[in-house]
Amino acid sequence: MAVNLQKGQRVSLSKEDGTALRRVMVGLGWDMTANRSGFQIDCDASALLCAGNGKLTRKEDAVYFGNLKHPSQAVHHSGDNLTGKGEGDDEQIFVALSEVPNQYEKIVFVVNIYQAKERKQHFGMIQNAFIRIVDTESRKEMLRYSLSEQYEGLTALIFGEIYRKEGQWKFNAVGQGTQDPSLAAIIARYS
Repeated sequence: MAVNLQKGQRVSLSKEDGTALRRVMVGLGWDMTANRSGFQIDCDASALLCAGNGKLTRKEDAVYFGNLKHPSQAVHHSGDNLTGKGEGDDEQIFVALSEVPNQYEKIVFVVNIYQAKERKQHFGMIQNAFIRIVDTESRKEMLRYSLSEQYEGLTALIFGEIYRKEGQWKFNAVGQGTQDPSLAAIIARYS
């Protein structure tokens, strides 16, 4: 059964038998909605691969709808969903943990609303929004975090980070909502 994450919660990313996970999928889902201006709400999931200093050192280290694959091939994005139409995950990021180069100490997962400021949109306008982590080998959902609560007026969310500790991957649920107007503004936090 998946753990419903709370802000600040730390979780080890290992299987029930204690062995390390090799591959995970981070899935973002939301229900199709439009605000008064008629624009659909377009949520975007992104992964930022941070080096040993905790910083993003190259633009190629941001995996998102405009850069679907990391140069290492260890992280890739499924592509952009503009509306949230459909059931389940609307955007997915796949991570081969065992293939992430050693120079990266953490992968930060973020969600932002595309052109939120221009379209006058925020997370409080979205229904049934979630982000989750799935073990892709067993297809078992491990962690889930609701985006529909407590984020009224906010346009971006630093969901959490997968980080290396003593040779194992762990997960920290950051859960920090922001008013960053774009992915570029979020990236600037880590540059």
